[in-house]
Amino acid sequence: MWGVYTSRTKLWLVQENREPQTFSLKFKRAEDYPIDLYYLMDLSYSMKDDLENVKSLGTALMTEMEKITSDFRIGFGSFVEKTVMPYISTTPAKLRNPCTGDQNCTTPFSYRNVLNLTSEGNRFNELVGAQQISGNLDSPEGGFDAIMQVAVCGKQIGWRNVTRLLVFSTDAGFHFAGDGKLGGIVLPNDGRCHLENNLYAMSHYYELKNLIPKSAVGTLSANSSNVIQLIIDAYNSLSSEVILENSKLPKGVTINYKSYCKNGVNGTGENGRKCSNISIGDEVKFEISVTANECPKKGQNETIKIKPLGFTEEVEINLQFICECQCQNEGEANSPDCHEGNGTFECGACRCNEGRIGRLCECSTDEVNSEDMDAYCRRENSTEICSNNGECICGQCVCKKRENTNEVYSGKYCECDNFNCDRSNGLICGGNGICKCRVCECYPNYTGSACDCSLDTSTCMASNGQICNGRGTCECGTCNCTDPKFQGPTCEMCQTCLGVCAEHKDCVQCKAFRKGEKKETCSQECSYFNMTLVESRDKLPQPNQPDPLSHCKEKDVDDCWFYFTYSVNSNNEPIVHVVDTPECPTGPDIIPIVAGVVAGIVLIGLALLLIWKLLMIIHDRREFAKFEKEKMNAKWDTGENPIYKSAVTTVLVNNWWSVCWMYLIRSTVS
Repeated sequence: MWGVYTSRTKLWLVQENREPQTFSLKFKRAEDYPIDLYYLMDLSYSMKDDLENVKSLGTALMTEMEKITSDFRIGFGSFVEKTVMPYISTTPAKLRNPCTGDQNCTTPFSYRNVLNLTSEGNRFNELVGAQQISGNLDSPEGGFDAIMQVAVCGKQIGWRNVTRLLVFSTDAGFHFAGDGKLGGIVLPNDGRCHLENNLYAMSHYYELKNLIPKSAVGTLSANSSNVIQLIIDAYNSLSSEVILENSKLPKGVTINYKSYCKNGVNGTGENGRKCSNISIGDEVKFEISVTANECPKKGQNETIKIKPLGFTEEVEINLQFICECQCQNEGEANSPDCHEGNGTFECGACRCNEGRIGRLCECSTDEVNSEDMDAYCRRENSTEICSNNGECICGQCVCKKRENTNEVYSGKYCECDNFNCDRSNGLICGGNGICKCRVCECYPNYTGSACDCSLDTSTCMASNGQICNGRGTCECGTCNCTDPKFQGPTCEMCQTCLGVCAEHKDCVQCKAFRKGEKKETCSQECSYFNMTLVESRDKLPQPNQPDPLSHCKEKDVDDCWFYFTYSVNSNNEPIVHVVDTPECPTGPDIIPIVAGVVAGIVLIGLALLLIWKLLMIIHDRREFAKFEKEKMNAKWDTGENPIYKSAVTTVLVNNWWSVCWMYLIRSTVS
């Protein structure tokens, strides 16, 4: 993943003057670097639903990792707990099935290597799909035992000399050193591989003591459905950071780091060991200084190894100590140049007599503990001697001199200077203060970290004599309007307030159209703004311009509408834009109006007439229908008058007298 530009370096360390030797390391994040990923999962009963999602992880993760590298392998291992009481139940029935009820669980185990690293995602799905949940008694799990075996059993698991990622998935805590005593486990872990038939066989003998130095943590969802995204995020986080570590230093040798990271970020001390947020193709640089404070007793060479934490690439530093020079034969013993004869002046430096220390042998070991003299030159909780800005002499810091004599390091630990304060306009403290111990002390009427904030309020004074028109606060010579309706350099512009347009209407009218109430006094009263004529309303400035703007529509003396805008620029100068042609209303056309009225009356009359005629037709039809209905319902015979009554009465008699009488009667009537 990382390309190391320097692989082996030889340094000659001169002990007498403690001269540091400095060299550079450059790292570049490589593209398409091979990756081995081993998924280590807790198979205690509480992880049952998570196992279902992990069963299909192989091919899905392969697909995602192909976007990062073309050479990717994946393996799988599982763990439960130490296989002794009180961590699991050792009764035969519980050993066969540690789960309760009708749940079918596998025998408890500490760690099992299920699948060696492979490029076959389907093989991962197949073997993981055959796994079963197990169980234990206590809440913490034996996860750290499993991590140790995964790390040290490289041959059995198949680790290559490439980027190695271990994904540790669990929902419980882990046992710490000392927990094993409950089960009679007292031996610390020996850091060796103890896999027998892919099972860890020594969990009941050893306990783990050390945590993982470089790792990333993510939170699984309830069923581990987000595991792939967590893996990708963790990989990107870990691979984008480089942290240097070194092997154990020889006695009397110190090492200091300085980093030159991305985007101009530099670090010293512990921060000088690392760089973050590094993308593929980015290059970072480290300056490493090694100093010998004393010579080894036997004068042998020493070796230091420096490597990025979590990766296999390393740089080997071969240290050769120069403790004596040829010029030592010409040295002056008890030289006055060595603090009143307290040392031998040789090779341009003092070699102190026994009991004396310091650059000029000016200190006595009775006064200063030479073994930890540098401790007096380090600030609390810091590894930097004299803040890397000076030398520690007799337990006191002597600060470096700079080429620019105006730039000075100071302070007990050389932690202060007068040139690293905040700048404004390219000047230290903006030219308005003095830099003391990397903090600006501002002159009167200035404040801020770079003394770039003026306390002068004259630039915030409004035309009414109020600061920011009484509608804001003056901050660093600029108005911060607290009333959102008001804007402008002095909070005097209000786009929504009534009166802005009316206030300037007469002056705009007289300057643009030479008419209005101020026509005669226009040059005297209306010279306070600059005016620009435009052809149409579309050419007026729009609200998205930087200066506050008001759009106005007003009537002139001829009842015509004219349009203009009013704004104030950054120099507090009013600017007016006016449409050069007013919009005047035209008189009404009488003939169309009269014709329209007459036509309307006629149409209304015709409509009323038609309505009346329609109503009459409807009424007649209803009456005729009523007549027809009554006619059909009549009770008399249409062939005889119902009021006619015959004058003839027929009487039947039995004798001829009766016949004669009837005849007489009929004759009489006739």
